Amino acid sequence: MRKGYSKAALFLASQAVTLLGSSIVQFAIIWYVTLETSSGGWVALLSAAAYIPQFLISFFAGVWADRYPRKRLIIAADGAIAIATLALVLLLPQISRNETIYVALVVLSAIRSLGTGVHTPAVNATVPQLVAEEHLMKFNGINATVQSVVQFAAPAIAGSILTWGSFRGALMVDVVTAMVGIGLLGAIAIPFEKRTETAPVFAEMQEGIRYAAKERFLGKLIMLFGLFIFLCVPAGFLATLFVSRYYGDTYFHMTLVEVIGFLGMMAGGLLISTWGGFKRHTKTLLVGMMAFGLLAILMGVVNSFYVYLALMAVYGVALTMVQTASTTLLQENSTPEMSGRVFGLFGAAYSSFLPIGMVVFGLLADRTSMRLLMVLSGSLLILMAAVMFLDKSFYQNGDIS
Repeated sequence: MRKGYSKAALFLASQAVTLLGSSIVQFAIIWYVTLETSSGGWVALLSAAAYIPQFLISFFAGVWADRYPRKRLIIAADGAIAIATLALVLLLPQISRNETIYVALVVLSAIRSLGTGVHTPAVNATVPQLVAEEHLMKFNGINATVQSVVQFAAPAIAGSILTWGSFRGALMVDVVTAMVGIGLLGAIAIPFEKRTETAPVFAEMQEGIRYAAKERFLGKLIMLFGLFIFLCVPAGFLATLFVSRYYGDTYFHMTLVEVIGFLGMMAGGLLISTWGGFKRHTKTLLVGMMAFGLLAILMGVVNSFYVYLALMAVYGVALTMVQTASTTLLQENSTPEMSGRVFGLFGAAYSSFLPIGMVVFGLLADRTSMRLLMVLSGSLLILMAAVMFLDKSFYQNGDIS
């Protein structure tokens, strides 16, 4: 393996290790609070703490990713999360009231959200420094596969630790994996060109927004991805609720749909990493979006649980196509000095449209048929992709032939 690819592989390994620890702790916190309180209010607070800080800091984090060494930002974010988690591990035996523990977990979730908001744009902006442009799609496909494997394994690991170990033990996993990930990342030399002139943070933030607006393809792509995430909610993020209402409210049913979804995403990552997508990467994005919309409609109308599961597996492939193509297109079409801010906006789109979609469709799901919501959201996704196919200024980007 050539030196450049070995650096990319080591970088990928470092991020996979830290993601594993973060995912385990995320499941552990949600499950612990859910089982201890059975309170929708505490779960809602945890969800808000997981997304709102990430949304707010994403704008600043994009500026920092363009201004400071990205390697140091990633290490600082992972280190801060690990320190906050370790502090709670040490404090837990001293806390006697359950309500205080729940408040501490909300605070920890907010700190972890801030760290994620700093970490994500720095990582996405770093990848083009390690991978040649013609291989970005395949690398992002490999990354998607690795992330799916990690997210597939994390619930089982978290459940095992909570069953045979302790909640503090689950938290300590994140501390250990952060140390390993930081150690691996520290071994990689990532180039950084120090800027001679910098404006105030808010001015550079505004410059990033203007850049995305001026480069109309980037602005459209970020907004398109945000709307895609919003319309994904009924068929994707509310899948367990749908299954519990229409097929069975047992842990077997809900676990199976999650497992099949992750297996589909793993398959999608493997497909992209070997195939590389269409030569025109916008085609990969829009085909994936149309496929997702069609699958949402079909999942909303079928009555067989096993047919639904088969569709869910293909849905995972379509979701990976959209996410991988979106990331690759942003990496290819943003200049190196602006890519951090572009991915800051990208992260803000995800962390805002997803919770908004959860609130909107969650409330609608209590007032109308979820099948109808899935058909309508899927139809809108197909319509949105068709409109973008006809928009030549958008569709003709991403041609690497």
